[in-house]
Amino acid sequence: MTWIFENWDKFLEASGVHLRLAVIPVLLGLVVAIPLGWLANRSRSASAVLMPLSNVLYTVPSLAMIVIMPVLLGSKILDEINIIVALTIYTVALLIRNIADGLHSVPGHVVAAANAMGFRPLRRFLTVELPLAVPVTIAGLRVAMVSNISMVSIGALIGLGGYGQLFIQGFQSNEDIIWAGLIGTLVLAFIGDVLLQLAGRVLTPWVRAGR
Repeated sequence: MTWIFENWDKFLEASGVHLRLAVIPVLLGLVVAIPLGWLANRSRSASAVLMPLSNVLYTVPSLAMIVIMPVLLGSKILDEINIIVALTIYTVALLIRNIADGLHSVPGHVVAAANAMGFRPLRRFLTVELPLAVPVTIAGLRVAMVSNISMVSIGALIGLGGYGQLFIQGFQSNEDIIWAGLIGTLVLAFIGDVLLQLAGRVLTPWVRAGR
């Protein structure tokens, strides 16, 4: 803790980098996973491909994924974009099943009522099905956020990352720096999880009303 107070500027800088590298993939992953989850929910053939593929992608070691990103992206530089793309892939792989399950859980009579009211497929999806799938989607986002905050540190092994750099410096010189990185990671994960939980409650007022 003493290192944090004595080096507050460095700690804030590491926190900013760590937060950026963790949050951007979650947002990008959500944007990509929503249409893929919808497709997996609507088509059995698509589900038969997307679900196993997402499982396989999620089992790839994060360090290996980050290291091979420059090859896949055609870049010789190990910069932040490699971590962002790698963690976005993990996020998409995690969220596809959550979104598909969330859409599948929407009651059939609700969808039938929307159709009877003249809702077109896109409007029905955006205003009826997707909002009702929010609780399951938020659960997946919470897991993705905490996982990303944890995995960002691995980027330090190739010269990137936020708190990961503190871990490496701590191993080399000062054990207090390791505690600073550990505390920062735990605090960011806790704050991210709480904020997503609150967002889920705000976006689903009907759940509170039902209770």
